[in-house]
Amino acid sequence: MKVLTQEQLDHFHDQGYLAVEDVFDPDVDFKVLKQEYSDILDKSAAEMLAGRQIDSYDPALPFGERVMDVVKQAGDLPLQPFDISLPQRAVSKDTPMYLGRGGFELLRHEPLIDVVEQLIGPEVYSNPVQHIRMKVPMRIVGATGAANMLGSPGIAQRTLWHQDNAVVTTDADETEMLTAWVPVTDATIDHGCLGVLPGSHRWNLMGHCPMPQLAIPDNLIETEKAKPIPLRAGSVLFMTRYTAHMSLPNLSNEVRWSFDLRYQPTGQPTGRKAFPGFVVRSNARPESVLSDHGEWVSLWERARDKLAENGLPKFHRWEADAPWCA
Repeated sequence: MKVLTQEQLDHFHDQGYLAVEDVFDPDVDFKVLKQEYSDILDKSAAEMLAGRQIDSYDPALPFGERVMDVVKQAGDLPLQPFDISLPQRAVSKDTPMYLGRGGFELLRHEPLIDVVEQLIGPEVYSNPVQHIRMKVPMRIVGATGAANMLGSPGIAQRTLWHQDNAVVTTDADETEMLTAWVPVTDATIDHGCLGVLPGSHRWNLMGHCPMPQLAIPDNLIETEKAKPIPLRAGSVLFMTRYTAHMSLPNLSNEVRWSFDLRYQPTGQPTGRKAFPGFVVRSNARPESVLSDHGEWVSLWERARDKLAENGLPKFHRWEADAPWCA
């Protein structure tokens, strides 16, 4: 078991975040994940070739180089087929999403859940607010990709200041949601690592604006106190639901690839009741833990069918005419 020191626990509670190294072994723990994503990229590229969005594609290139080559040619790469959640609008019965075994094992990774348990307790639930982030270097998209920087999600996305509690419905305002940000590749400052505002978890929930990405206006926070958190692949940044954070632009020559995962104590509202979560660990009811990959896939497929028939509830609580957005 990966045991946190008292100093680490104090840092998390005092500052609102904690970086923990070597939670994953990238060469072992990401092997299946990387192969499944490589297969998705090959399929997406084949469709783009057929649709004449790109003129060429070399499957022998490393994953990151293939991603950059596609984006160079097409100006974008739709991320929904790679994402581990459904979109917040226009869900159909054939909306793509990533439901591979590598993603399921990522969510259940024992050393990760060991740390999560020490931060929120032994009854651990996988919250379905989860996403892939795949960010190409800014030089790839150039000036024409500027708008895509603020898209959600976007292949060159630079995430603006926000708190994760802002993207869930009000029924989850008391949920002890914990964010686990997992870099699959190195996330240096040049790669566009996350930046946090230490101590911002004491602010509770601030007003956000849809602009077009949901974000806290810069004039409401002391951005000069931001602290970048560079991480090696396989490390994890843990944050509370109120910790203000953002991402830097990718100024490197490589793709930065990461996941946003979220956990909470079992029984508390998820803030996305239309999406399925599951019990990851339980001392009280170990039989409730979901360990079957096929059942996880079925949960999402049933949710997708239901949303295609009934539509999606509104997730965001603020409009552009909020007083702090003026």
